[in-house]
Amino acid sequence: MKPTVLSLSLKTMFAAGAVLSLPALAQDSAPMQRVEITGSSIKRLQAETANPISIIKAEEFTRQGVTTVQEALTRIPSSQSGMGSGNAVGGNYSGLPTGGQSSADLRGLGGDKTLVLLNGRRLANHPYDSASVDLNMIPISALDRVEVLRDGASAIYGTDAIGGVINFITKRSVTTTTISAEVIRPRQAGGDEERVNLSSGLGNLDTNGFNVLGVVDWHRQQSIGSQQRSFSQTGIVRERGLDVTSGTTFPGNYYDARADRAGNPSFASGCNPPFSVPAPGGTTCRQDYTRQVDNTPDQEQIAVFVKGAMKVGDGHVATLELLHSRNDVTSRTAPPPQTGLILPATSPYYPAGASGGPLSVNWRPLEAGQRTIDSAGRTSRIVAAMEGQVAKWDYKAGLTHAISKSSEDFVGGYVQDASFAAGVANGVLNPFALQNDAGRAYLASTALRGQVQSAQVKSSALDLTASRDLMALAGGQLAFAMGAELRHETADFDVNRAIASQASSSGLSGSLSKSGSRNVQALFAEVVAPFSKALEVSFAARFDRYSDVGNTTNPKVGVRYQPSPALLLRASATTGFRAPTLFEKNGPPSRNDTNDSYDDPILCPGGVAQPGANPLRDCNLQQFKLQGGNPNLKPEKSRSYSFGAVIEPTPALTLAADYWNIALRDKIAALPEQTIFGNFARYRALFLRNPDGSPNAIEDFLNNLGEVKTDGVDVSAAWRMPKGDWGGLTASVDGTWVHRYDYQNERGGEFIHNVGRYADAVPVFRWQHTATVAWNRGVWGATLSQTYRTGYADQDTVNRVSSYSLWNLSGSYTGIAGLTLIAGVKNLLDKDPPFSNQGTLFQKGYDPRYTDPTGRALYLRGSFTF
Repeated sequence: MKPTVLSLSLKTMFAAGAVLSLPALAQDSAPMQRVEITGSSIKRLQAETANPISIIKAEEFTRQGVTTVQEALTRIPSSQSGMGSGNAVGGNYSGLPTGGQSSADLRGLGGDKTLVLLNGRRLANHPYDSASVDLNMIPISALDRVEVLRDGASAIYGTDAIGGVINFITKRSVTTTTISAEVIRPRQAGGDEERVNLSSGLGNLDTNGFNVLGVVDWHRQQSIGSQQRSFSQTGIVRERGLDVTSGTTFPGNYYDARADRAGNPSFASGCNPPFSVPAPGGTTCRQDYTRQVDNTPDQEQIAVFVKGAMKVGDGHVATLELLHSRNDVTSRTAPPPQTGLILPATSPYYPAGASGGPLSVNWRPLEAGQRTIDSAGRTSRIVAAMEGQVAKWDYKAGLTHAISKSSEDFVGGYVQDASFAAGVANGVLNPFALQNDAGRAYLASTALRGQVQSAQVKSSALDLTASRDLMALAGGQLAFAMGAELRHETADFDVNRAIASQASSSGLSGSLSKSGSRNVQALFAEVVAPFSKALEVSFAARFDRYSDVGNTTNPKVGVRYQPSPALLLRASATTGFRAPTLFEKNGPPSRNDTNDSYDDPILCPGGVAQPGANPLRDCNLQQFKLQGGNPNLKPEKSRSYSFGAVIEPTPALTLAADYWNIALRDKIAALPEQTIFGNFARYRALFLRNPDGSPNAIEDFLNNLGEVKTDGVDVSAAWRMPKGDWGGLTASVDGTWVHRYDYQNERGGEFIHNVGRYADAVPVFRWQHTATVAWNRGVWGATLSQTYRTGYADQDTVNRVSSYSLWNLSGSYTGIAGLTLIAGVKNLLDKDPPFSNQGTLFQKGYDPRYTDPTGRALYLRGSFTF
């Protein structure tokens, strides 16, 4: 049977940074199995569907040394962000607790607008923001493939599916046992990884009537400190626009209100280099806190997955699926900044030359050690399901219960604010030098340890889908599907006030506990009509009712036209929505540090302290912002469409291009702090002040902002050379070109252009691609792959961030029965991340959301199957 554009292009499988995998084509004597494909509720022959789906085979993960699901998704060009557990570094201090989670982000719309499924059903979202699934909880060794639908799908799945759907599909009917071990060793210190997993199956569903699959997966990654990589060692590269430091230093800075003068006893001697340096044109020091943060944290994951399937009667299969995962992350940032300390003239450490009045001191006690947080994430899910056929109807029903938990514990570096301040006031602690024995003992007594916050999300759901062929049309059977879903969600966010209230440097001192719940009911239907052998039209619609945000109906229409075996045309149009999460509606209000440092627009405009200002509080310092949920949030809504073509000029070459366009309104977000501080005249009402006129915080709660408009083109090419004596060779490239990404920060406001530039808090890449060449001959194989992202104008436009390209090389050997050996080099050319002067994240000198700080790394994997 000759390959056609339909069988090749619509089943195209591109590897995660590896070779383009081609499906085994069905033979005339072996009918293809009817299956359900991501993006549709109708079972059909896989070769019949026209959905723009990318399928990543699990074996490609292992060939490339990919150790996490998050890493695999960074190889997808339609994904704009690649940062995972590095988010945990400093996340709490800006009011954005992450718990070390990793999330997917198709089209750059945010992780909350990419729906993540496991075997076609929802997982519980991570409890911190409740907006996206933590990819760390998905056991990579249990997977058979990942299906990525690059199209809106709210008409099928409901909320969250605006940017697309990622469906992780586990292995089925496994009858062997496989033990695997993998190590990754970077050339530089830090970032070592180990992974061990065991998978085993018993019984054959077709012949024995049952199958049980069990997987245990363990993974550990060592942290990388900022000083272990040359590109991340400092936040001071002034000639390139990077000068991100803190005015809370060691030795401490002081402000003498009586003399209206700021100073530091160590300023004349150069402060405490390299950790603190003299402030340009001033009399105080600045702390280069970047020198004491992690680029990536320590991380350990373990997952257990069990799935049992059993035939029940004729044509029915019952399944029970269990998942339990945990993700433990330890992150470190600079020692605790203590501000507004009062040093009386009676202190033995009162600096010479001061006026004799009390001094306001900002001090960072290095001897307290780095602030260290242990984040513990836990996910459990149980699914009981039944599928089969009744009276010519294919049905699928399931009952799902999922729980996601996370907690944070202070394990080092934090101090009790009140007792620490008392130690300065009573003359025991010296804010200008290392402590004596009495000071060290007192400092140790102020240590603050224990759990500071925890959160939990629960989701229980009942779903039922039925589909069948209704009648014959000119091109085949008219197929129909309908279904319903009931879901109950709860969320609880608990702040341990006994701990949090004592540590302002945690970013949680003002947080409160809160909870919420809701019910969701949905009805949906789908029709696929093959009007001719060349033309197929599909219609779908879904009605959702939320107990807390109301009703929404979302339709979708799709067209597939194949005028010849070498040409396929396809198009779709749909509306979408995303309901505000329980956290977004009920999130506890909190008073946290801003991400960046700012001048108070009244007391220090343009960096010039005004009469009555305290420059240690009002100038070039992180300010405070009030954040939290908003019970009045409305759902986000979208309209999107796409059209494209797949061409196969020869059986060895397949080309595809799809234009996509998404328009989103009522985007849920907090107004970017950069926007608020950048336009004081417009946002004056958001600047809250204390009775004495000093700054309190900016008000920055979640709200429905303006619109987002983005469009672009996905392209792919696959070339397959016939096998010869030298073996077989395949090559592929998959890329995404973004034409436009414009957004508003408020309804009716100006559109901000984001493509190719760092706007507010993130850039959007104009072009991304993954290119691969793979060779195979008998028991030997090799793959060379490249990922590439274009450069962009940096946060401070003095700098332009260079393009970023990584090459990976791997080889495999299967010449010993049951044994597979894979070895390779990640980041073959040892490419450092390009320089960036972004100041939004704790890591400086590069942007960890889009790059990998590891550098060149060797990896070796061995697996034995019996």
